[in-house]
Amino acid sequence: MSLSKRNALVTGSTSGIGLAIARALAKEGANVVINGMGDAAAIETERASIEKDFGVKAFYNGADMMKPAEIGAMVKDAQGRLGSLDILVNNAGIQYVAPIEDFPVEKWDAIIAINLSAAFHAIRAAVPGMKAAKWGRIVSTASAHSLVASPFKSAYVSAKHGIAGLTKTVALELATFGVTANCISPGYVWTPLVERQIPDTMKARNLTKEQVINDVILAAQPTKEFVTADQVASLAVYLCSDAAAQITGANLSIDGGWTAG
Repeated sequence: MSLSKRNALVTGSTSGIGLAIARALAKEGANVVINGMGDAAAIETERASIEKDFGVKAFYNGADMMKPAEIGAMVKDAQGRLGSLDILVNNAGIQYVAPIEDFPVEKWDAIIAINLSAAFHAIRAAVPGMKAAKWGRIVSTASAHSLVASPFKSAYVSAKHGIAGLTKTVALELATFGVTANCISPGYVWTPLVERQIPDTMKARNLTKEQVINDVILAAQPTKEFVTADQVASLAVYLCSDAAAQITGANLSIDGGWTAG
């Protein structure tokens, strides 16, 4: 599944699933642009580590995923620095947990912007180059919540359902151009995002931390195990390979059986 000479942009990739995907693509030979928030020194350490570990080019772009103009400029910057943008992974995401009547409007707007609209803006900017090259891979991180719902997550569930629909639409539009569009729907992956939502879920459901992990989070997954970031990254790499050329418009679950029931 060599991706040598391919160039990738992974949003939300300074930690968690996104960083695992960026490193997995680099391991297969792709040059990468990472993006996301965090401590500048820590981000530089991760960027340099990718170059050192895999012998590829790695750049950082700090575009704000709530700002369409910055997203478009990031895609253009990636194309300029790398010569092309062959692989786009839309992974940026945030979460907030609250009952619908108490859900802050600004949190709704931010989650829709970062988890859904940012993918639209990035795809919109990347597609012309991919169509011209007659090759491209668009992979978006959706969620088991693109297929089923959970209480108190109205914005996140809405955004992830939207990602699934956006993926299907883009796949149909690009089907004759050698460009595929797919989304991956992980169950609960042990990442900083999941860890940070535990206190909110404790408050919303009046539970202890242990109860949230065992009775809320892993209760959804028949395997009773967290999905790992590396497992998600391996699936993303496969979707970017030539072996997956006829997989497009798919929403691929990697959720320990969560959505099977």
